[in-house]
Amino acid sequence: MPLTRSQAQALAKAHPVISPWWVVLGQVGVGGLATLLAWLIFGDSVAKSVACGALAVVLPAALFARGLTSRFARANPGMAVMSFFVWELVKIVVTIGVLFAAHRLVKDLNWPAMLVGLIVTLKVYWLALAFKRKPKPV
Repeated sequence: MPLTRSQAQALAKAHPVISPWWVVLGQVGVGGLATLLAWLIFGDSVAKSVACGALAVVLPAALFARGLTSRFARANPGMAVMSFFVWELVKIVVTIGVLFAAHRLVKDLNWPAMLVGLIVTLKVYWLALAFKRKPKPV
């Protein structure tokens, strides 16, 4: 059964949308913090590796957010769905590209540290859900 206009508005107000830019900002913060901690505890080499892992999450997520919030992606529901899949593919390709570039460009890359940076930064999606905006009282 379809919702009435007032029911749809009440549902939207009760469950606010999380901005993809909020998630990207959180990923930048967590990735930066992980890199700083790695540098303080383990030194330069490990910190560079952690930063590469964080970059492999942040850069594709920023491109994905940009693509999903573009005017083209919001033109109609069909374009929104197509845009989602196209930008998800771009995100995967860029992630693989960043990991490959890190392997080729970073001397003494520490793979476990890079994976820690990648995983810690990926977990921001869960934090964004946990700390999403509270609905405004009616």
